[in-house]
Amino acid sequence: MKAQRHLTILDIIAGQRVSTQEELCELLKQRGFDVTQATVSRDIKELKLVKTADGFYYRYNMPESPVMKNSFQRMQRIFKELVLGCDYSENIIVIKTVAGGAQSVASVIDAYEHQFILGTVAGDDTIIAVVKPSTAVGEVMSLFTSLLNA
Repeated sequence: MKAQRHLTILDIIAGQRVSTQEELCELLKQRGFDVTQATVSRDIKELKLVKTADGFYYRYNMPESPVMKNSFQRMQRIFKELVLGCDYSENIIVIKTVAGGAQSVASVIDAYEHQFILGTVAGDDTIIAVVKPSTAVGEVMSLFTSLLNA
C-alpha cells in the first residue's frame, strides 16, 4: 500500500501544482487512500520531495539532482521493459530479467537509493537485492510489483 501511495504521490506532483501537505492529503483521499497529514509528511520525507518556486507559489517536486529526479521514472520504464518477475526469501529479493538485462535493472535500483535496500548484485539475467531490516521485504516487493504493473 505504501509503495502504491508513493507512486500516486509522484504521479500527482508530476501532473499538478501541490503546495501543502493538506492539499496532497486531500488529493490522495480523492484517489482512494485513507491518509493523515502525518502520513503524508513521512511520505514526503521518504520520497525526498522538495518545495520549489513556481511563479508566486511553491510546489512539491522531485529533488533537483538529475540522478534523483530521473531515477524513479527511469526505474519504472526499465522494470516494464526488462523485468520478468521477482520473489523473495528472508531478506533477499531475487529479480529475474530478460537475458542481459540484469545490470541495467540493478543500476536503476541502486540509483533510486531506497532506504531499505542495502545493495544489489547482478548477473546476466538475475539480480539479488539485499533488504534490511527483513521486515521491510514486503514493502520493497510491493514497490517492485507496482513498477511491473504500472
